[in-house]
Amino acid sequence: MSAPPASAARRPTTAVVTGADSGIGRATAVRLAAAGLDVGITWHTDEEGARATAAEVRGHGRNAVVARLDLTELPGAADVIDALADDLGRIDVLVNNAGTGTAEPFLDIGLDRLRQVLDVDLAGPFLCSQRAARRMIDQGDGGRIVNVTSVHEHQPRVGAAPYCAAKGGLGLLTQVMALELAEHGITVNSVAPGEIATPMTGQEDQDVRRERRPGVPLGRPGDAREVAAVIAFLAGEDASYVTGASWAVDGGMLRMGPMAGSHLESDRWRTP
Repeated sequence: MSAPPASAARRPTTAVVTGADSGIGRATAVRLAAAGLDVGITWHTDEEGARATAAEVRGHGRNAVVARLDLTELPGAADVIDALADDLGRIDVLVNNAGTGTAEPFLDIGLDRLRQVLDVDLAGPFLCSQRAARRMIDQGDGGRIVNVTSVHEHQPRVGAAPYCAAKGGLGLLTQVMALELAEHGITVNSVAPGEIATPMTGQEDQDVRRERRPGVPLGRPGDAREVAAVIAFLAGEDASYVTGASWAVDGGMLRMGPMAGSHLESDRWRTP
């Protein structure tokens, strides 16, 4: 089988965004709605937040459907992708955004915690992507999958062993998926955010222009909408020839490796 010609690609009209109750997920759902897509929204603990996201999507004149997704309940949790696709009528875009992390020393992390992070951050996106890709193949006109990783897809962080392992794995999974799904006209890319003002970093709704980050070349954290803009590009028609790539949205953080290391003045980095 060969990849369909570019003319066979269908303009995306529906998307599912996991973990869209706040932060990057909410910003992405709203951005996609503004681009004309109906959106399936998942939440884990914040149903009210998910319904607020749905209201914003509908404010752009698009359809929104909401469902709970607990990626520790695998493999059954992936059924949500099929349910949302049924409600929307199809699925053109999947954004694997739901995630969790750790702030514990490697020596203190137990097997249960390791498995939880790997399930949510790696196995969950794997299974959700399988469901979405099978739907896209049956639809016959391609699709888009975007995996939200982290700068820790590429670089380690003290206190985040399971998280780094999962995000690094998701980065390579993205590349394998891109190779295998290309013949079906499905592109697969990852977006690797740095420090973004979200609930996960305890900075939701902060004005990032007022925050100072000397170790980041652009000098501040990122805003969730800045990440959403890159995801929306990858989900849209203009990115039809982009696949298997990791897009860092980090204000230049990843470029600072040796520079940051040579300027540290204490051992504080050794503790999470």
